[in-house]
Amino acid sequence: MVHTTSDMKNVFAGASASLSEVNPVETGLCKEHMMYRHGILIRSRIILLRKEIFRKSIHLCTIFVPLMLHYLYWLTIAGLFAVLAVYIVSEILRMHGKNVPIFSAITEAAARKRDENRFVLGPVTLCCGVLVSALFFNETAATVGIIGLAAGDGVASLFGKMFGNVKIPFTGGKSVVGSLSCFGVIFLLTSLVTGNAAAGLVCGFAGMFVEMLPLKDFDNLLIPVVLASLIQFFF
Repeated sequence: MVHTTSDMKNVFAGASASLSEVNPVETGLCKEHMMYRHGILIRSRIILLRKEIFRKSIHLCTIFVPLMLHYLYWLTIAGLFAVLAVYIVSEILRMHGKNVPIFSAITEAAARKRDENRFVLGPVTLCCGVLVSALFFNETAATVGIIGLAAGDGVASLFGKMFGNVKIPFTGGKSVVGSLSCFGVIFLLTSLVTGNAAAGLVCGFAGMFVEMLPLKDFDNLLIPVVLASLIQFFF
């Protein structure tokens, strides 16, 4: 069978037409799928960031506890124990499908993915860290421990979530930006409270090191105890 030049042109034209019909559609679908996935990722990051901001806002509120301890020591201690007890009861009830007004709503709004369908331990260790500092250390040491926990750990988490693209190996996802911000905040606040830059430097490094450890919620307990111990026994 002999093919003329015109026949060959028709064949190539038909193939080109087929390609022009298929490729743009496939490419369009691929781009649409990629944009859809990208949109989901952005929304997911926004939700996580909102949760972190809300959670750390509660965390940062503990920075006012030293002031309350100074003027109303035993009332503040009693209040902390009461909040701790009510929170534990509300979490136990929530785990059994019974919500406690305010407490359960706050817990669900602030809970991280790793806390889903579990007892949220963070507020317990936070409150215990504050109580241990207040009960077993002098006022200056307790103040450094509590504000180091409230501001240092709080700022580290927020900055790490927003700007922490460079991660530190073997730290469970902690970032360089988060750790450096933790050091800076603790150094500044400790120096102001004690009037001693050397104390600020030592506590800054100690707080940064503890914050870097993959302790999950237990850094809330360790950070204030470490910082308060350094101030009370070495400065």
